[in-house]
Amino acid sequence: MIRLVQGDRKRYMPLLLLADEQPEMVARYIDRGDMWVLTSKDASKDGVPAVAECLVTDEGAGVLEMKSLAVAPAHQGRGYGRALIEHVARTYAGRYRVLRVGTGDSPLTVPFYERCGFKRSHVVSHFFTDNYDHPIYEAGVQLVDMVYLVREL
Repeated sequence: MIRLVQGDRKRYMPLLLLADEQPEMVARYIDRGDMWVLTSKDASKDGVPAVAECLVTDEGAGVLEMKSLAVAPAHQGRGYGRALIEHVARTYAGRYRVLRVGTGDSPLTVPFYERCGFKRSHVVSHFFTDNYDHPIYEAGVQLVDMVYLVREL
């Protein structure tokens, strides 16, 4: 089940920190936009509030940006991330023209977004090295540049 979060978003911080491991960066957007969570029967048995989350913000000029998308490690590979993306695309189609996401140039995340219909848009050089207080690694690769991808809505 996918639902819009009303109230305390900080209870989903463990998921948010999977997508963006520096709390100060999460603090920049946690209270902006809409936050969607996906729950499952397995999660409710474990007392986990959600197995996946997606936070989107209005960036103006018809652009909706996905600031965070994360799936708990025990629940990855089940299509939950794609389900959230498709939910967001359906929900905001007609109100926005583009769904945008910024991510590290990683061999895991960029191909995932491309499989979900996103196309590379532009790169912000040195984003991770300039904005984080420690090196960020994914799949053994240090993230340096932010890659933006877009999908028409």
